[in-house]
Amino acid sequence: MRQISISTILISVLAGVMLAGCSPKYNWREYSSPDAPFRVMFPDKPDSHTRSVDLNGMTVDMTMTAARVDGTTFAVGSAQAPDVAQAQAALEAMKIALVRNIGATVTKEAAASAAAAGPGGTTQSSTIDIEATGVQNGVPMRLIGHFEARDKRFYQVIVMGKEKAVEPEQVDMFISSFKLI
Repeated sequence: MRQISISTILISVLAGVMLAGCSPKYNWREYSSPDAPFRVMFPDKPDSHTRSVDLNGMTVDMTMTAARVDGTTFAVGSAQAPDVAQAQAALEAMKIALVRNIGATVTKEAAASAAAAGPGGTTQSSTIDIEATGVQNGVPMRLIGHFEARDKRFYQVIVMGKEKAVEPEQVDMFISSFKLI
C-alpha cells in the first residue's frame, strides 16, 4: 500500500485553489455596437435586444446591450431621437425612469453641455452622471449612471446591483471604457 504524504495532499489542495483563482469573475472584453457609434468594455459576454420605450412622451426604439456578473448589471442603452433637442431631453427622462425603478435617491449628480464646430457643422453634446441608492424588492440597491447625448443619438451607461456587491473598480472600468466613435 502506497502512503500519500501530508505535503503531497497540501500541494494538491493548493494547486486546486490556485487554478480556481485563475477563473476570473470578470472576463473583460471590448464590444463595438453594430447599431450605434460606441465602444465599451463588458465584464462578460453581453446580450442585446431592442424594444420600444416611452421617454416622457417620446417613443423610440432603444437597443440595450448588457452583461450580468454576480447579480450586478452592466448595460448600455442607445437610441436616436427625431431631433437634437429631444435627444438632450431624453437624458433627464432616462435618469428619472431608472432612479424611480429602484425607488432611489440621487446621492451625487454632475451635468455638462458643449457645442463644437466640426466638418459636418456644429455638434451638440450633453452628459449627466449620477450615483443613486434605493431599494428593489426589499434589497438595498446602487445605481451608477452616465447619460450622454450627441446630436440626435443618446446613450445610457449604467451599473446597477445590490449595494454591497457593486465593486467600485469594476464600475470605473466599465463606465470609463465607454467611448463614442
